[in-house]
Amino acid sequence: MQHDFDTIIIGGSFAGMSAALQLARARQKVLVLDGNVRRNRFARHSHGFLGHDGSSPDDIIAISRAQLLKYPTLSWENTLAQSAERMGRLFKITTEAGQSHVSRTLILATGVTDTLPDLPGLAERWGDSIFHCPYCHGYEMDQQPVGVLASSELAMHQALMLPDWGPTTFFLNNAFEPTDIQLSQLARRKVTLERTPVAEITGDRANVRLVDGRDIPLAGLLIQTRTAITTSIPTQLGCAFADGPLGPYVQTDAMMETTIPGVFACGDAMIAAGSVGLAVGNGVRAGTATHHCLIFWDDA
Repeated sequence: MQHDFDTIIIGGSFAGMSAALQLARARQKVLVLDGNVRRNRFARHSHGFLGHDGSSPDDIIAISRAQLLKYPTLSWENTLAQSAERMGRLFKITTEAGQSHVSRTLILATGVTDTLPDLPGLAERWGDSIFHCPYCHGYEMDQQPVGVLASSELAMHQALMLPDWGPTTFFLNNAFEPTDIQLSQLARRKVTLERTPVAEITGDRANVRLVDGRDIPLAGLLIQTRTAITTSIPTQLGCAFADGPLGPYVQTDAMMETTIPGVFACGDAMIAAGSVGLAVGNGVRAGTATHHCLIFWDDA
């Protein structure tokens, strides 16, 4: 069977476009499928990414895409991949738009979806004053009072980190009870412990209202979300998953190849990072590794 592309990349956010750039520059025929549902679409500014610190994620994406589309061997479709089929050493992808394409290799840059706590006022502040990464948003809290909302014991890590960005309140919210050792660690970091459950988030920023009626105004609130792969494509292909602390991710080797030969993965789909810089970095690695696969696969 003939193939249409050397590589199809499922997902056109930071990791996917970074992988696409390497392949386009190697003059490979590449198709990027993207449904514009990237993880950080709720954030107005992106921080910590060298050369773009403070830029709008939308602007970074638009500039990157415009640069990519200058390469004549790269194609782009604004649609989601709906199904995937292995056909010997080839892969057939069918999109939500009803188009089918065949490629020699695949890159899964699907990203993940955050599952937010069911708390009134939280979702509408997600990506603004409520976030999961202090390196991305903590500096802008300007050393004002900040908080961590626990959903599991994993929140301890965040609670111990956050005092470097401002006076920290740790809302246990009946998620767990710290051990004596953990209490000592929190005290050493001067973290205020709040055991009263949270009722809702109000105000312009992140005013935490407790069930007893007290309000604790914050410049920002950190939460640790559960994540899920945004598509069933890896499952359809038979890719193996690993269990991470925040949710499953696609298992890869050191060269970003999944357990299915010819299928690679990058970005949040294969690493619990949540960082634009890390996504771009492992997108580069996935793109170059895929190119090597295209060259040497027939000799294997």
